[in-house]
Amino acid sequence: MEKVYSVSQLNKYIKMIFDKDMFLNNVNIRGEITNFKAHYTGHFYFTLKDDTSTIKCVMFKSYAAGVKFKPSDGMKVVISGQVSVFERDGAYQIYCKTMTPEGLGELYLAYEQLKEKLTKEGLFSPEYKKKIPFLPNRVGVITSKTGAVVRDIINVTTRRYPNVNLLIYPAAVQGINVASTVISGIDTFNKLNNVDVIIIARGGGSFEDLFGFNDENLARKIFDSKIPIVSAVGHETDFTICDFVSDLRAPTPSAAAELVYPQYSDIIRKISMDKNRVILGIQNYITRKKEYVKRVKAAKLEKVPLDIINKNRMLIDSTIKNSSNILSLKIEKYKSRCMQSVAKLDALSPLKTLARGYSVVQSEAGKVIKSVNDVKKEDNLKLTLTDGNIDVVVK
Repeated sequence: MEKVYSVSQLNKYIKMIFDKDMFLNNVNIRGEITNFKAHYTGHFYFTLKDDTSTIKCVMFKSYAAGVKFKPSDGMKVVISGQVSVFERDGAYQIYCKTMTPEGLGELYLAYEQLKEKLTKEGLFSPEYKKKIPFLPNRVGVITSKTGAVVRDIINVTTRRYPNVNLLIYPAAVQGINVASTVISGIDTFNKLNNVDVIIIARGGGSFEDLFGFNDENLARKIFDSKIPIVSAVGHETDFTICDFVSDLRAPTPSAAAELVYPQYSDIIRKISMDKNRVILGIQNYITRKKEYVKRVKAAKLEKVPLDIINKNRMLIDSTIKNSSNILSLKIEKYKSRCMQSVAKLDALSPLKTLARGYSVVQSEAGKVIKSVNDVKKEDNLKLTLTDGNIDVVVK
């Protein structure tokens, strides 16, 4: 009689066959995500499908944490992992280790690498962020000259503040010319210095559509701008390098307009409140001072300040007189000392010695002769007397 196996034994055998297959142990599969579920434990459960087939997939928390984007139904991805059997249900599935958007893997990797590089260099550091002016006189907007974005910004700003002054710099917001045209706009505004803040704006789109704003040269240009820059690229869930390096990130272009221009009615209300607060403060100050004057008068202290002034006047006069006397004595004392010093110097003067009949003998080089050994015959010497010089020759 042929041997009979249990369901568990069969599933275990099939799993063993799968696990021994080198191809199934490390396979890359592309497909479209359906039935995606992010479990509260951190695991991902989903089905991958193509035109004719489906396969169940699971990505455990340790691997799911490495996925830098948010998977969703309808997204085409490339996954890598191991095909194995779940013995309990007798079903095979892919145990995923990595997941990248199909066609965007290299772009996304480049984005992450640039983000990491600029982070290490400090281009995203808060201490380098410039302050956005409270009420700019003029705002430069770098965006497409056509489309809903520029209209949204104009509508929002004019609704919030009546005296809006916008300068639009037309730029490409998709394709290979995004970075170069946006850089040109930043350069132009900085050179002319005719705006107080710059808004870089673009509507939502796919990761690939927004990739032009992940350019390294553009990031460095934004960082070097002397004018503060607000980034309003994509929707709230979209992030680009432009967002990280800008001085302020707005979730949408309309939100950027709200952040840059305050509500006019709010300004008027605040001014009115501040005005009333100042008036009330001044009134209270005057009232307190009036009460103080009344108390001083009641205490008959009106003359006290004048008495203090007169007393100090007499003290000053006395101090000046004493100082003048002391100064005169000091001058006489130092004058006497000076005369004594002059007399001493005069007594020690070489001219006094010459006047008593002495002379100074010098060589032609001007050296003073102190001994007969310092000269020889026919040397020319100079004698200095009290009333002149005599040139002599040694005989």
